[in-house]
Amino acid sequence: MTISLEELQLAARNHGMPLEALRYDLTPVGLHYLLIHYDIPVVDPAAWRLQVGGLVERELSLGIDELRTWPAVELVATMECAGNGRARLEPRPVSQPWLHEAVGTAAWRGVSLPALLAEAGVRDEAVEVVFTGLDRGIEGEIEQRFARSLPVAEAAAGEAVLAYEVNGQPLPPQHGYPLRLVVPGWYGMANVKWLASIEVVGEPFSGFQQAAGYRWRTDETDPGRPLTRMLPRALMVPPGIPEFMTRHRTLETGSVVLEGRAWSGIAPVERVEVSVDGGRTWGDARLGEAPSRWAWRPWWFEWEAEPGECELRCRAADGAGNVQPDEPQWNVGGYANNATQRVPVTVRRRTLA
Repeated sequence: MTISLEELQLAARNHGMPLEALRYDLTPVGLHYLLIHYDIPVVDPAAWRLQVGGLVERELSLGIDELRTWPAVELVATMECAGNGRARLEPRPVSQPWLHEAVGTAAWRGVSLPALLAEAGVRDEAVEVVFTGLDRGIEGEIEQRFARSLPVAEAAAGEAVLAYEVNGQPLPPQHGYPLRLVVPGWYGMANVKWLASIEVVGEPFSGFQQAAGYRWRTDETDPGRPLTRMLPRALMVPPGIPEFMTRHRTLETGSVVLEGRAWSGIAPVERVEVSVDGGRTWGDARLGEAPSRWAWRPWWFEWEAEPGECELRCRAADGAGNVQPDEPQWNVGGYANNATQRVPVTVRRRTLA
């Protein structure tokens, strides 16, 4: 598999969460996955204002200090890139080459989006709400600002937050300073960073990231469907120790507690299963409590490791009946690949001290 220089540039600018960080309820900010489409805007907080307009009764223009006087809400949410797992598809779609690590969970603090829209007064003919960031670039030969929309019902009645803090500190530049949108349960592309404007519109948004990018397409002629909520996924902390280049795991015989996290943006995770023999047999993991409805759930599985080579797997099922597949479903953009994680492991006999 060859990675192009262009993909290497993307991989150097963006980063995934090391899987050992699954041990944290809240991902430390520097370990949370990061995807930046264009450049990181440099924002003067004294000059920045959020513009709210379109099909509203009252247009709003709010500075960051004004937003901080509004009642604050906190949302603990797991966020995953829609392209997570793309690099494991065959043939591999050419883009940011994610493996499994494009995920993180954080506590986002800010203003309730429904409360802000209620203050503006959404008119009856409204269909969608468009969120536009300050980041600008060219994609699909179109010069644009990154923009995405939500249905009015999701924006006005959901639990989305206009966040100015993450894990108790101001948003860092790479995570959208001074304000970003956080939409619980949705893939990362919906969580617009460096938010500049909110516009309520009376027809479906036709911007590039909605109409062309971030769509599930079976082939180049398929118009596709927009990506929305995260499919269920379980990930484990790779046990033992890694080989430097390959990351192949080695551990000693005996009792091992496998651990990880599981989430779904559709319905709460109700079951996690683990296989230690490459998917031939499965056993139920023990589940812990999630930090919130929208955050990942911890799990543990006790394993008596015996000498030899084995492949570990884990899979999640949510309350809506969705279960992780063993094999990925190929699509043009390499999106929503929630096939089960596979961790090859060498178990060697315990050495005597």
